[in-house]
Amino acid sequence: MFQALKKDLRKVASIEKAKTLAGFFKTGKGQYGEGDVFLGVTVPQSRIVAKKYHTLPFSGIQKLLDSKIHEERLTAFLILVERYQKGDANAREKVFEFYVKNLKRANNWDLVDLSAPQILGAHLFGQNISEAKKMRALLIKLSQSKNLWERRSAIVATFYLIRKGDFASTLALARHLINDEHDLIHKATGWMLREVGKRNLATLENFLRENSHYRKMPRTMLRYAIERFPKPKRKKYLRV
Repeated sequence: MFQALKKDLRKVASIEKAKTLAGFFKTGKGQYGEGDVFLGVTVPQSRIVAKKYHTLPFSGIQKLLDSKIHEERLTAFLILVERYQKGDANAREKVFEFYVKNLKRANNWDLVDLSAPQILGAHLFGQNISEAKKMRALLIKLSQSKNLWERRSAIVATFYLIRKGDFASTLALARHLINDEHDLIHKATGWMLREVGKRNLATLENFLRENSHYRKMPRTMLRYAIERFPKPKRKKYLRV
């Protein structure tokens, strides 16, 4: 099954697409995706393969996650998402534990964004108070990691909670990440704050004014957060 999956990915691969993706995901020397290798397979194509091989054993998924090929890792994470969403409580727990163990393999922003909300975020939602505290503590720990992708996973995971009307974790993590130095964290945090604002504008504005966060946060983060504000209000926040 593992070898068949690899063959299926290569059947739909494109050399030209691979070149485009390598540039888009910053694989050059010194860039955040340095050394990543692309086949040239789109996300929709990867999803089709992931659904076909969603019963791949964890040992096979591990081999994909350990691959230097970006789309093989992506397909592995998409399989885990599929397995999590369709599994019972026991199956979801196993996927969650496996995912956390391999979180560093989600080493580009698409791998994080397509898996963290659906597994990390989903696993936090609906937990009892005791387990929810453990999950929130895990997200805080990840947000303080030296690993860029673990920090991004923490904040992006809260997208699932935002959709459910729970903004507390997003705001708590944003407070931790407001001084982060990496642009990809600025963008992700601003994005999540914007999603909060789309659902509850007052909550977002209260956060921005709290301890003058809007004055302290990186401009990219602020611009993302207030992107949907009316132009006069955006100018007011940016006039700092």
